[in-house]
Amino acid sequence: MKMKHEQILKHVPLRGQLKLDEAMSRHTSWRVGGSADRFYQPADVDDLANFLRQVEPSEALHWVGLGSNLLVRDGGLRGTVIALFGVLDQMHLLPDNIVEVEAGVSCAKLARFCAKNGLVGAEFFAGIPGTVGGALAMNAGAYGGETWPKVETVGTIDRYGQRHRRTPADFEIDYRSVVSDREEWFVSAQFGFVAGDAESSSQKIKQLLRQRAESQPLSLPSCGSVFRNPVNDHAARLIEASGLKGHRIGGASVSEQHANFIVNDSNACAADIEQLAMDIADKVFIDHNVRLQPEFRVVGEKGGKHAE
Repeated sequence: MKMKHEQILKHVPLRGQLKLDEAMSRHTSWRVGGSADRFYQPADVDDLANFLRQVEPSEALHWVGLGSNLLVRDGGLRGTVIALFGVLDQMHLLPDNIVEVEAGVSCAKLARFCAKNGLVGAEFFAGIPGTVGGALAMNAGAYGGETWPKVETVGTIDRYGQRHRRTPADFEIDYRSVVSDREEWFVSAQFGFVAGDAESSSQKIKQLLRQRAESQPLSLPSCGSVFRNPVNDHAARLIEASGLKGHRIGGASVSEQHANFIVNDSNACAADIEQLAMDIADKVFIDHNVRLQPEFRVVGEKGGKHAE
């Protein structure tokens, strides 16, 4: 039998917040998605571990940070969403220029923390619109930098609430891809940086943010870049070359400002976005013989009583 919220309360004095039938449109950057059966925001890692110990092994678990690379279908999510943004939010400066960060910290906050403490090499994180946990899960990158080359170790947790310390050697890491044969999720990381000039680092972050604001449609709901860049090419170039800027399905359209962005500019539903992404990939393949691979994940059920 699936876990019931009454059973959790009976077994463990939860310190986090549990919600039922929570609209995922409130927790994804596209602002679409049906409802999750259960939605839990832990108070901290210990509370998360206690929560997981009460979850039956058959329960589907969905982990969410800022929801910036996530498309939740209109039929919603069966199982439990675990939301880490704003709760697992601790950062500490350790000896030898190591920064320990919990998974719910935004990448932009990590970049600013490093600059403030005179560490360089983290500036690119300011261009990643997500959390550290999400960046670890997909080896996110921006402006020539990637997450995992900076990783010394990561902290993970399994579905039984057991915590582990892993190294990059425990994962298969590639461009926008991180694969493990263990059912574990990231709860923290230790990053290694280099001591440098704090002011120079701060100025570089400001420059990157200006560049991002000028080139990306930040005022509209999106997931950031929709497709990975093919080898020796750019997804945006291919999409624009196929004449797809402004192409629309329902309330979703290809951004006129940046072709590798799908924006929710007219009350889109998840089905609009999913179909538009498929149409883009098909048209680029026909025109250029390149199969674009999505950066975002699609989860949940189509339509149904939980549709928003």
